[in-house]
Amino acid sequence: MKSPNSVNLPGLEDKAFLLLIIAVSLAFVWILLPYYGAVFWATVLAIVFAPAYRRLLRSMRQKPTPAALAAVMIILMMVILPLTLVGAMLVQEGFGVYERIQSGELNIGQSFQQVFGALPGWTIDLLDRFGLTNLGLMQERLSSALMKGSQFLAAQALSIGQNTFQFIVNLFIVLYLLFFLLRDGDDLSNRIKNAIPLRAEQQRDLFSKFTTVIRATVKGNIVVALVQGALGGLIFWFLGVRAPVLWAVLMAFLSLLPAVGAGLVWLPVAIYFLVTGAIWQGVVLIVFGVLVIGLVDNVLRPILVGKDTKMPDYIVLIATLGGMAIFGLNGFVIGPVIAAMFIAAWDIFSASRSRRTD
Repeated sequence: MKSPNSVNLPGLEDKAFLLLIIAVSLAFVWILLPYYGAVFWATVLAIVFAPAYRRLLRSMRQKPTPAALAAVMIILMMVILPLTLVGAMLVQEGFGVYERIQSGELNIGQSFQQVFGALPGWTIDLLDRFGLTNLGLMQERLSSALMKGSQFLAAQALSIGQNTFQFIVNLFIVLYLLFFLLRDGDDLSNRIKNAIPLRAEQQRDLFSKFTTVIRATVKGNIVVALVQGALGGLIFWFLGVRAPVLWAVLMAFLSLLPAVGAGLVWLPVAIYFLVTGAIWQGVVLIVFGVLVIGLVDNVLRPILVGKDTKMPDYIVLIATLGGMAIFGLNGFVIGPVIAAMFIAAWDIFSASRSRRTD
């Protein structure tokens, strides 16, 4: 004869096992947290370069290990090493700007005086209406912003010098995980699909959207930002502007802003050239900024992303700023990816409800 509680035993066992799964999953995430950035970037790179790996796999007669190793070497040479060198140059230039401000070589007040002294009267009146003629206050704010930014970069230089071992460990984890994610990616994705308690069509749509938005975010935002920043830094270097790498990185970040973007950097510099007598430099910078830097987004983004996967600019902007506020520099990608997955999940949910009602 069965006891009254024996009927509920399977249900209790299922709940206990579910709690165990949640507990060990949270514990696993907890131990990965110190290296979440390395795990994240290895995953992103694996998704972005998966098509290239498959082409290498076909050319190497379906030998996954050599193909994955070749893909990792290509990514290392084409992506990771150049970005590491740019990061080192950025920190060095930021430290140099900090030293110039400290020594008085870089005088913000004198530059403001030159610009305002060369402006016509109607421009001064227009700026006065918006309260932009208080030179003392503007000097103080801009100098403070430059000082804080330079101090941050100087601190990063010191931090990188002290944490070289940590950087090497993170780089090793990225490359190590990247190799296995490329080689065993299909098997891992199938295991995840089998474990997710969703219908087959929902799994298919969700994974398809996830890989699409990862590639679209990286190619559509990161690549366009890098190209605009690189072009801006190149023209700044050609015109003799100091710290071109620092300005290039700033333009890359600001390229996420709708409509204006990198123009917030190169346009004031062009105006400074014009009002201080460097006419040809100002004209060249304006022409290059409008015809080259300004058109990169309109020409390159549709080619890399396509119309179907492009998120509205305001969502990209808010998600990027929010992601960076929470995750630091990694949020430059994490924020837009979370926003894109939010939209994708609700699209799949709406499509599922529509199929049920039909």
